Amino acid sequence: MDQFSTYHPAINFFYFAGVILMAMFFNHPVMMAEALFAAVLYSFFTLGAERALRFNLLAMVPILLIAVLFNPLFNHYGVHILGYFPNGNPITLESIIYGFVMGVMLVTVIIWFSSYNKVMTSDKFVYLFGRLIPALSLILSMVLRFVPRFKKQLEVISNGQKCIGRDINTGNIIERAKHGIRIISIMITWALENAIETADSMRARGYGLKGRTAFSIFRFDNRDAIAAILMGLAFVITCIGLALGAGAVQYNPYFKAAGINPVTPLSLVTFICYFLFCLSPVIIDILGDYRWRRLRNSQETGISMTGADESLRNAMFGTPTSDENNITDDERMSKGKIKLWT
Repeated sequence: MDQFSTYHPAINFFYFAGVILMAMFFNHPVMMAEALFAAVLYSFFTLGAERALRFNLLAMVPILLIAVLFNPLFNHYGVHILGYFPNGNPITLESIIYGFVMGVMLVTVIIWFSSYNKVMTSDKFVYLFGRLIPALSLILSMVLRFVPRFKKQLEVISNGQKCIGRDINTGNIIERAKHGIRIISIMITWALENAIETADSMRARGYGLKGRTAFSIFRFDNRDAIAAILMGLAFVITCIGLALGAGAVQYNPYFKAAGINPVTPLSLVTFICYFLFCLSPVIIDILGDYRWRRLRNSQETGISMTGADESLRNAMFGTPTSDENNITDDERMSKGKIKLWT
């Protein structure tokens, strides 16, 4: 179970906003490698091991390869020429490196958003921004929910049509087209009906009225405060290091990155703090899993001790029958139902 998703919505949103914005605007190779590693690792907690592995290998790796291969076709800057295309344009090392960097950035942001959709539900988003921007927060939450609900309902309708022999994979081309059009027609009807029901429900609950209150189950406790302080400290130190030039990098006309050769104390502290900030949910999940295992082991130890005490009592007083279940140990001793040890 992902423990980080149980934290306060403000903590969740602050984290994802920080890692996504930094992954988009800072393309230092060390920071990009740290962000990609943390994003892939955290996806195993949010998506599950099998789904995350399939998503990262089958979807993200091709995107990365496409970026690496296509960037040299359109960008020819750089001083290290590796060869020439048939039309005479040069193939440079810098264009290949920058294509790889752009691919890593795109893949990292997509993986972060896949985890964001699992952690930041529509209820959390409305809780955070419902009072500040009520209309926009409602629209965004409905848009984010629309695609998963539409996909789930489409699967239900397709299975129902398949049971009555209207599968889109059976029959000739014309019959398949008719079956597909019928499924789309049912989906459109369902979407319109669902929109009317949503509007009626909102009107019945007083949406838009002045002074309307909202129920919330989210509470900012000590656990959230500790996480906010530690994550905020790592984020602030990272921003200070970047402002002082620890994340400076250039790819044109040649590759040059600050803090790599040589490694400076400023760059080292900046990279470590950024890595800890990106790994915050993973650290929280690992610590939560450790506490859960320790608690379960202590409970199992208590149960085994209780079983041992029961066995000792039976050895001393004998195994009680169904009529003796309600007799206390003092009553058994008074009745002489105790074994003498020699």
